Amino acid sequence: MSSEKTLQDANILFLKKRFQDAVALYDRVLRTDPKNIVALNNKGYALGKMKDHENAIRCYDLVLQIIPDDKTALTNKISSLRKTKRYEEAEGYCNKILDATPNDLITLYHKERILFSLGSYADAVSCCDAILASRPENGEVLFDKAASLAMLNSVNESLNALSKASGVSQKFRAKARGHKAFAKLNDDARFLKLVSG
Repeated sequence: MSSEKTLQDANILFLKKRFQDAVALYDRVLRTDPKNIVALNNKGYALGKMKDHENAIRCYDLVLQIIPDDKTALTNKISSLRKTKRYEEAEGYCNKILDATPNDLITLYHKERILFSLGSYADAVSCCDAILASRPENGEVLFDKAASLAMLNSVNESLNALSKASGVSQKFRAKARGHKAFAKLNDDARFLKLVSG
Protein backbone atom coordinates (compact mmCIF):
# COMPACT_ATOMS: atom_id res chain seq x y z
CA MET A 1 0.00 0.00 0.00
CA SER A 2 1.39 3.41 -0.94
CA SER A 3 2.15 6.04 1.70
CA GLU A 4 -0.48 8.32 0.22
CA LYS A 5 -3.16 5.60 0.43
CA THR A 6 -2.10 4.73 3.99
CA LEU A 7 -2.32 8.41 4.93
CA GLN A 8 -5.82 8.65 3.43
CA ASP A 9 -6.89 5.53 5.35
CA ALA A 10 -5.44 6.98 8.57
CA ASN A 11 -7.40 10.20 8.03
CA ILE A 12 -10.61 8.23 7.48
CA LEU A 13 -10.02 6.34 10.74
CA PHE A 14 -9.36 9.65 12.48
CA LEU A 15 -12.67 11.07 11.23
CA LYS A 16 -14.39 7.94 12.55
CA LYS A 17 -12.76 8.69 15.96
CA ARG A 18 -10.71 5.51 15.77
CA PHE A 19 -7.67 7.43 16.98
CA GLN A 20 -5.49 4.50 18.04
CA ASP A 21 -5.94 2.80 14.66
CA ALA A 22 -5.22 6.11 12.91
CA VAL A 23 -1.99 6.56 14.90
CA ALA A 24 -0.85 3.07 13.85
CA LEU A 25 -1.29 4.03 10.19
CA TYR A 26 0.40 7.42 10.66
CA ASP A 27 3.32 5.53 12.20
CA ARG A 28 3.44 3.26 9.12
CA VAL A 29 3.68 6.35 6.89
CA LEU A 30 6.36 7.87 9.13
CA ARG A 31 8.52 4.71 9.01
CA THR A 32 8.99 5.23 5.26
CA ASP A 33 8.74 9.05 5.27
CA PRO A 34 9.78 10.39 8.72
CA LYS A 35 9.43 14.01 7.63
CA ASN A 36 5.87 13.71 6.35
CA ILE A 37 4.38 16.90 7.79
CA VAL A 38 0.75 15.82 7.36
CA ALA A 39 1.31 12.46 9.07
CA LEU A 40 3.23 14.08 11.95
CA ASN A 41 0.62 16.77 12.49
CA ASN A 42 -2.33 14.40 12.21
CA LYS A 43 -0.66 11.85 14.47
CA GLY A 44 -0.16 14.60 17.05
CA TYR A 45 -3.78 15.64 16.76
CA ALA A 46 -4.97 12.04 17.15
CA LEU A 47 -2.73 11.61 20.21
CA GLY A 48 -4.20 14.81 21.63
CA LYS A 49 -7.70 13.40 21.16
CA MET A 50 -6.54 10.39 23.19
CA LYS A 51 -5.27 12.85 25.86
CA ASP A 52 -1.65 11.87 25.21
CA HIS A 53 -0.57 15.49 24.99
CA GLU A 54 3.13 14.93 25.72
CA ASN A 55 3.54 12.67 22.68
CA ALA A 56 1.33 15.01 20.65
CA ILE A 57 3.71 17.87 21.51
CA ARG A 58 6.65 15.70 20.37
CA CYS A 59 4.97 15.28 16.97
CA TYR A 60 4.40 19.03 16.64
CA ASP A 61 8.01 19.69 17.63
CA LEU A 62 9.19 17.40 14.82
CA VAL A 63 7.07 19.40 12.37
CA LEU A 64 8.48 22.66 13.74
CA GLN A 65 12.04 21.37 13.29
CA ILE A 66 11.24 20.96 9.59
CA ILE A 67 9.08 24.10 9.16
CA PRO A 68 9.61 26.42 12.16
CA ASP A 69 6.58 28.62 11.44
CA ASP A 70 4.08 25.91 10.50
CA LYS A 71 0.89 27.52 11.78
CA THR A 72 -1.07 24.28 12.09
CA ALA A 73 1.65 22.68 14.24
CA LEU A 74 2.02 25.83 16.33
CA THR A 75 -1.74 26.04 16.90
CA ASN A 76 -2.02 22.35 17.77
CA LYS A 77 0.96 22.65 20.12
CA ILE A 78 -0.70 25.61 21.87
CA SER A 79 -3.79 23.48 22.44
CA SER A 80 -1.80 20.59 23.93
CA LEU A 81 0.27 22.94 26.08
CA ARG A 82 -2.95 24.50 27.41
CA LYS A 83 -4.33 21.09 28.28
CA THR A 84 -1.14 20.25 30.19
CA LYS A 85 -1.34 23.61 32.03
CA ARG A 86 1.89 24.91 30.49
CA TYR A 87 0.26 28.29 30.09
CA GLU A 88 3.30 30.57 29.82
CA GLU A 89 4.84 28.43 27.08
CA ALA A 90 1.51 28.28 25.24
CA GLU A 91 1.15 32.06 25.51
CA GLY A 92 4.59 32.48 23.94
CA TYR A 93 3.50 30.49 20.90
CA CYS A 94 0.27 32.51 20.72
CA ASN A 95 2.31 35.70 20.64
CA LYS A 96 4.51 34.27 17.88
CA ILE A 97 1.47 33.66 15.67
CA LEU A 98 -0.20 36.95 16.61
CA ASP A 99 2.97 38.91 15.79
CA ALA A 100 2.61 37.67 12.21
CA THR A 101 -1.21 37.60 12.08
CA PRO A 102 -2.67 39.94 14.74
CA ASN A 103 -6.31 39.01 14.16
CA ASP A 104 -5.95 35.22 14.00
CA LEU A 105 -9.21 34.23 15.70
CA ILE A 106 -8.20 30.71 16.68
CA THR A 107 -5.01 31.96 18.32
CA LEU A 108 -6.87 34.78 20.07
CA TYR A 109 -9.33 32.20 21.39
CA HIS A 110 -6.52 30.07 22.82
CA LYS A 111 -4.82 33.16 24.22
CA GLU A 112 -7.93 34.44 26.02
CA ARG A 113 -8.36 31.03 27.66
CA ILE A 114 -4.68 30.96 28.65
CA LEU A 115 -4.86 34.48 30.08
CA PHE A 116 -7.92 33.52 32.15
CA SER A 117 -6.02 30.54 33.53
CA LEU A 118 -3.09 32.82 34.39
CA GLY A 119 -5.42 35.27 36.16
CA SER A 120 -4.86 38.03 33.56
CA TYR A 121 -8.57 38.77 33.30
CA ALA A 122 -8.37 42.26 31.76
CA ASP A 123 -6.08 40.96 29.00
CA ALA A 124 -8.44 38.02 28.48
CA VAL A 125 -11.31 40.48 28.02
CA SER A 126 -9.24 42.38 25.41
CA CYS A 127 -8.72 39.14 23.45
CA CYS A 128 -12.45 38.38 23.69
CA ASP A 129 -13.26 41.86 22.38
CA ALA A 130 -10.89 41.37 19.43
CA ILE A 131 -12.70 38.13 18.51
CA LEU A 132 -16.17 39.58 19.08
CA ALA A 133 -15.38 42.51 16.77
CA SER A 134 -15.70 40.07 13.85
CA ARG A 135 -17.77 37.31 15.51
CA PRO A 136 -20.25 39.14 17.79
CA GLU A 137 -22.48 36.07 18.20
CA ASN A 138 -19.76 33.67 19.37
CA GLY A 139 -21.39 32.26 22.50
CA GLU A 140 -18.22 30.63 23.86
CA VAL A 141 -16.28 33.89 23.67
CA LEU A 142 -19.19 35.88 25.13
CA PHE A 143 -19.28 33.41 28.01
CA ASP A 144 -15.51 33.63 28.51
CA LYS A 145 -15.74 37.43 28.49
CA ALA A 146 -18.51 37.26 31.11
CA ALA A 147 -16.34 34.98 33.28
CA SER A 148 -13.32 37.28 33.06
CA LEU A 149 -15.46 40.32 33.84
CA ALA A 150 -16.93 38.51 36.84
CA MET A 151 -13.41 37.83 38.11
CA LEU A 152 -12.73 41.57 37.71
CA ASN A 153 -15.90 42.34 39.75
CA SER A 154 -17.43 44.13 36.74
CA VAL A 155 -20.81 42.63 37.58
CA ASN A 156 -23.09 44.57 35.20
CA GLU A 157 -20.77 44.11 32.22
CA SER A 158 -20.34 40.45 33.12
CA LEU A 159 -24.09 39.84 33.27
CA ASN A 160 -24.60 41.72 30.00
CA ALA A 161 -22.09 39.41 28.29
CA LEU A 162 -23.61 36.34 29.97
CA SER A 163 -27.07 37.42 28.81
CA LYS A 164 -25.80 37.68 25.22
CA ALA A 165 -24.13 34.25 25.51
CA SER A 166 -27.38 32.76 26.83
CA GLY A 167 -29.18 34.32 23.88
CA VAL A 168 -26.89 32.33 21.59
CA SER A 169 -27.40 29.06 23.50
CA GLN A 170 -29.21 28.06 26.67
CA LYS A 171 -26.28 25.81 27.62
CA PHE A 172 -24.42 28.86 28.94
CA ARG A 173 -26.98 29.30 31.72
CA ALA A 174 -26.17 25.88 33.16
CA LYS A 175 -22.47 26.39 32.54
CA ALA A 176 -22.56 29.66 34.51
CA ARG A 177 -24.24 27.98 37.49
CA GLY A 178 -21.27 25.70 38.03
CA HIS A 179 -18.43 28.03 36.97
CA LYS A 180 -16.04 29.36 39.62
CA ALA A 181 -16.06 32.87 38.12
CA PHE A 182 -19.73 33.32 38.98
CA ALA A 183 -19.67 31.80 42.48
CA LYS A 184 -19.67 35.22 44.13
CA LEU A 185 -22.84 36.16 42.21
CA ASN A 186 -24.96 33.42 43.76
CA ASP A 187 -27.01 36.01 45.72
CA ASP A 188 -27.24 38.52 42.87
CA ALA A 189 -30.91 38.67 41.79
CA ARG A 190 -30.12 39.42 38.14
CA PHE A 191 -27.63 36.52 37.94
CA LEU A 192 -30.09 34.11 39.56
CA LYS A 193 -32.84 35.13 37.16
CA LEU A 194 -30.48 34.83 34.20
CA VAL A 195 -29.28 31.31 35.04
CA SER A 196 -32.67 29.95 36.12
CA GLY A 197 -34.49 30.65 32.85
